[in-house]
Amino acid sequence: MSEDLIVIPILFMLVIAPLWLILHYSFRFRASRSLSKADEETLSELWGEADRLAQRIDALETILDAEVPDWRKRS
Repeated sequence: MSEDLIVIPILFMLVIAPLWLILHYSFRFRASRSLSKADEETLSELWGEADRLAQRIDALETILDAEVPDWRKRS
């Protein structure tokens, strides 16, 4: 009878506990891979800001090309 009481915790620790931990953390990892709504909004804002800055750089390069034709060769 006392051997049965020892076998049950050992089986739990060797079989059920590792499976439980593996499945628990794999589900948590899958859930954390997707972006939250706030992350999506921030990413969208940053994308828009990057587009706006790229347009400003293009405008500045156009102005420099008109004013100083060989400015690209100087650097």
